[in-house]
Amino acid sequence: MEGLLSKLRSLDAYPKVNEDFYSRTLSGGIITLASSVVMLLLFVSELRLYLHAVTETTLRVDTSRGETLRINFDVTFPALQCSIISLDAMDISGQEHLDVKHDIFKQRIDVHGNVIATKQDAVGGMKVEQPLQRHGGRLEHNETYCGSCYGAEESDEQCCNSCEDVREAYRKKGWGVSNPDLIDQCKREGFLQSIKDEEGEGCNIYGFLEVNKVAGNFHFAPGKSFQKANVHVHDLLPFQKDSFNVSHKINKLSFGQRFPGVVNPLDGAQWMQHSSYGMYQYFIKVVPTVYTDINEHIILSNQFSVTEHFRSSESGRIQAVPGVFFFYDLSPIKVTFTEQHVSFLHFLTNVCAIVGGVFTVSGIIDSFVYHGQRAIKKKMEIGKFN
Repeated sequence: MEGLLSKLRSLDAYPKVNEDFYSRTLSGGIITLASSVVMLLLFVSELRLYLHAVTETTLRVDTSRGETLRINFDVTFPALQCSIISLDAMDISGQEHLDVKHDIFKQRIDVHGNVIATKQDAVGGMKVEQPLQRHGGRLEHNETYCGSCYGAEESDEQCCNSCEDVREAYRKKGWGVSNPDLIDQCKREGFLQSIKDEEGEGCNIYGFLEVNKVAGNFHFAPGKSFQKANVHVHDLLPFQKDSFNVSHKINKLSFGQRFPGVVNPLDGAQWMQHSSYGMYQYFIKVVPTVYTDINEHIILSNQFSVTEHFRSSESGRIQAVPGVFFFYDLSPIKVTFTEQHVSFLHFLTNVCAIVGGVFTVSGIIDSFVYHGQRAIKKKMEIGKFN
């Protein structure tokens, strides 16, 4: 038994020195104190990393199909009235959403940016005071109102009881309303007067769109849109204006839900128009993103990058529809963010590395200082140190 213990004793890699042979110095105490502080700071830093989740990023091919894309927006037009702005969305699959009103809100604002009123639908209200009937006579007390569509009706039973109904019927036919005052409904509702009353006002439009997850565009432009000779055009005649100022500020634009750390490059972007006519275009590359938090809650969202271009009129000839256009395309690569904790063994390994590394380095520094001091002291004793 004694032999076994003796063999174990001979394996001791940490031989002990009698305390009588220790030589404690001032420099050694300072180095010990400094190394202890460094060791403590590194330990606290490592502990914080261990207690907080870290995010791992991976890239993979996006194989999802049949999903929808949610577009959240909040845009301010300081020089365009709410009554003339319309929102359209379309994609490469051929699906179109013209003059979107669902989940869209408009706020009239003054020149100082203060909100005047908030509305969700088109301008104007129905004022039934003996309106013109479809058959040409005026509404009597015992009759049901059915307004004329002025040749744009799709069937004999169709009624256009408001200015909005007539404009919508004209849009479906691909016609433009040249003079709203010639339309009984528009004249009674004061369509042109409403636009004149809003002269000098701006508009803040916000809400969201649900579109197919394919390349497409959405845009804010004055007038109702329709297809004519397979071309997307806007009816600007009713507004009787020669120019439209599409200066704007994008308060918020995102694709999908918000997740920690996301940066939307167009938030707060602003552009001022200096010419009388033009189209401002944003070309957006949308990157599908999946964020999984530490509780395994999955957020399906998107990031995006953007480039900008302004297309103006040339030589007085209108070359583009005035408005703000957002053209988006989807990246085939999906980014995945996953929150996870550092394992305890990894934390323990790093702590041991910190303690051992600082102890070793401080020992080297102490030895260098100690032997340097002894060498200088010996030279001073024999008078060789000047």
